[in-house]
Amino acid sequence: MKHFPIFLAVEGRRIILAGGGDAALAKLRLLLKTEAKLTVIAAQAAPEIHAWADASRLTLIQRTMEPGDTMCAALFYAAHDDAKEDARTAKIAHRDGALVNIVDNLLESQFITPAIVDRDPVTIAIGTEGAAPVLARAIKKDLEDRLPTSLGTLARIGKGFRAMAEKLSYGAARRNFWSDFYFNAGPRTMHQGEDAIKDALFTLLHNHLNEDVKQGHIDIVGAGPGDPDLLTLKARKALDKADVVIFDQLVTPNILELARREAIMINAGKTGFGTAMAQEDINALIVEHGLRGHHVVRLKAGDPTVFGRLDEEINAITTADLSYTIVPGITAASAAVANIGQSLTKRGRNSSVRFITGHDTKGYADHDWKELAKVGQVAAIYMGKKSARFIQGRLLMHGADPSTPVTVIENVSRPDQRVITTALSNLEPTITNKNLSGPAIMFLGLVPRAITQQLHQLCKADVQDVPPQISTQEAL
Repeated sequence: MKHFPIFLAVEGRRIILAGGGDAALAKLRLLLKTEAKLTVIAAQAAPEIHAWADASRLTLIQRTMEPGDTMCAALFYAAHDDAKEDARTAKIAHRDGALVNIVDNLLESQFITPAIVDRDPVTIAIGTEGAAPVLARAIKKDLEDRLPTSLGTLARIGKGFRAMAEKLSYGAARRNFWSDFYFNAGPRTMHQGEDAIKDALFTLLHNHLNEDVKQGHIDIVGAGPGDPDLLTLKARKALDKADVVIFDQLVTPNILELARREAIMINAGKTGFGTAMAQEDINALIVEHGLRGHHVVRLKAGDPTVFGRLDEEINAITTADLSYTIVPGITAASAAVANIGQSLTKRGRNSSVRFITGHDTKGYADHDWKELAKVGQVAAIYMGKKSARFIQGRLLMHGADPSTPVTVIENVSRPDQRVITTALSNLEPTITNKNLSGPAIMFLGLVPRAITQQLHQLCKADVQDVPPQISTQEAL
């Protein structure tokens, strides 16, 4: 993002525009919607500008711009339809301390004016950083068609009622009240005038204040492996409604950004063999906020049903007589196997796949190693970095072929994803030598599709970091 979108307070402040032709007219039609003190400086000005000056909508100074003209100005627009004159006046404005925009000159401008949908006081700004003005105009038209002109009136009346609405509890109670107003009571009374709308607001507030306090609801949501594009639509909707988000350590920042700005964000992070919030404390947090009437999103990396201690949290929720919904997510194994171009099952190779964990609450996790050691077995091993040597030893001890391929994917689906291929005999010291710092999943019995035909060489080859797009020759 090269341009940070803000709404600048311009009421009563000076905005200076230099120029009097078509470029100036286009900007002035927008600027005249503001409550700023507009001044146009132009030796020759279009008739429309003269008319606006005669109507006291702006001040017109009929000469070329001089040093000092932009002192104390909040914004300055150079709109001469002349590059040299634009550069001259912009230089003056810079010296006077104004923010400068040169019309149709993105590189030399300090700010840009976006396309605007005006439903005052509701204002929607659309910017493309100069890359696609046609697209911005298309979005603007689409939004204008969708938003009724009455929206501004409702918003203006609602703004004056905000202090009264603070009698309602913060969070869902206020949000439900305003939703009821803007989408039900307000539109129904629009045709009756502003007094009727205000009466409807008081009646609506009385009804909401006298409602029984509703218990909260908990959405247990899978955040997927890290890529926001892999979130389900239902997960996005849950984040949009959440009053409280209790999230895991592995949930990526760009997914947390999708939560409502007003939501309370609580890090309930756990790290393998490291510091962690106790599961009992996480359960208590979920229940505490649910009993307060909050809409809680318990946000878990991957899928909450896969090694997510889901049952313990559901037990706490149901014991407190709270409602819940499970929103599945894409588990790391599904995203990782897709990234290496393989499938978890394949006719003639394996008719089943195991999802196993490297460690559990008691330490290293034991499994049916004798079965896993058989030729053709495929297993997705979660949380296996710390226990790699243990897993390697158990499999070899139970007769696994030392050349059995193992693929390790770190930071699945994220920009810094790494794919490492090796053989079981080399699993350690590979894991240690590669200094994996992010979450990783291992596949026993799978390699990236690009090097499937070279499996027999893996046990002899040095370990390679293999991006998904790398060629077979480069991989080996």
